[in-house]
Amino acid sequence: MASIALYLLLSAGSVSAQVYKIDSNDNIIAAAKTLAYDLMSYYHGNESGQTPGILPGPPPAGDYYWWEGGALWGTMIDYWHLTGDDTYNDVVTQAMLWQTGPNNNYMPPNWSASLGNDDQGFWGMSAMLAAEENFPNPPDDQPQWLALAQAVWNTQADPDRHDSTCGGGLRWQIPFSNNGYDYKNSIANGIFFNLGARLARYTNNATYAKYAEDTWDWVVNVGLMDSNYNIFDGAHVEKNCTDINRAQFSYNNGVFILGAAYMYNFTGDAKWETRLNGLINATFNVFFPNDTAFEASCEEHMTCTTDMLSFKGYVHRWMATTTQIVPTTADTILPVLQKSAQAAVSQCTGGTDGRTCGFQWSTGTFDNSVGAGQTMDVLAAVSSLLINEAKAPVTNSTGGTSVGNPDAGIGSGSIGDDLPTITTGDRAGAGVLTAVIILTAAAAFGWMGTGK
Repeated sequence: MASIALYLLLSAGSVSAQVYKIDSNDNIIAAAKTLAYDLMSYYHGNESGQTPGILPGPPPAGDYYWWEGGALWGTMIDYWHLTGDDTYNDVVTQAMLWQTGPNNNYMPPNWSASLGNDDQGFWGMSAMLAAEENFPNPPDDQPQWLALAQAVWNTQADPDRHDSTCGGGLRWQIPFSNNGYDYKNSIANGIFFNLGARLARYTNNATYAKYAEDTWDWVVNVGLMDSNYNIFDGAHVEKNCTDINRAQFSYNNGVFILGAAYMYNFTGDAKWETRLNGLINATFNVFFPNDTAFEASCEEHMTCTTDMLSFKGYVHRWMATTTQIVPTTADTILPVLQKSAQAAVSQCTGGTDGRTCGFQWSTGTFDNSVGAGQTMDVLAAVSSLLINEAKAPVTNSTGGTSVGNPDAGIGSGSIGDDLPTITTGDRAGAGVLTAVIILTAAAAFGWMGTGK
């Protein structure tokens, strides 16, 4: 395995004056701690009168949709695992448990007006990560990490979620009344693939892997992934998924890379190694010009939505973990991640503190684009440099302690299950939110057709 320390030493001489230093493990940890503090300053869910688990939102109440809270906790679980800093663990646990919903499947009724399979899946992946990294288990009378991940997977494996349009596949949205229900996209199916591959390895249950392989095959056959491993956003069911939106987003590649790594680890089948290497090469070609993370579909003209401003960090985290699951990828992945992380911290020179991070890493200068996503990206890039010092993801036979339930979530995947009585205020609020979502999507993605 390549040594990240070597790449750090080789690059140390070219580092310009900046707040964050990443030329040693001690400096990486110190930088990560400061970045984690700054990131958590965007979170108010642990304050009196606030809602645990979510970043301020959803629009118009704040910038962030529900799913990004789930992504935040995955980032913070990795942060704990990589640095050993448990400062935020209790906050993470409270947040993850508060949003499980009445059926403990990450389908809380409050967010049904914008609840997608991908949104639910991000929370499920964070629960899966907690199990894989032996994040401290919840109290015995609370839902457990593995069972929560299984509940998400079971609801998404339900035949009701995989209708016959376009020959199968998950739709973007879960409720049929939501804008985007008529769209089948790569991220929803990629997360289902990813979760299935990871559950297969953790539980040693090939059923999960079979679903994962079927999902991969559907994505390829419908044309959302081409022969060069480019992954496109999605397509509409009324067009039988022939009107493929060819926009490319880095988190699609990241989620499939990690899933393919787990499939190769679990099956040992050489085709998964081929697919994994193809995905890695395609990702570097599209999203890492000059070895620096770049959100290809929106960054050049800064048309990125709040969601898109968080994608770089997931790719850094998932590719770093890939080097543990399939160590032969390390020599290819780690040098690029290190150079990209250096570019990330080099532009964190904004704000009154002189350390606020922007988004456009490749420019080398602070661009005044600030927020939770931008800070989360840099935290992920920096903390992932410690991957060689961290224990690889465990399974239930290699030290995993999280309690599972293979039947969790079965029969609870309908948006109407166990919903509270809807009040006039709820209807009005949902109507306003749906209208905002539709208007926002129309304004931001008129050229795309749809998207997250």
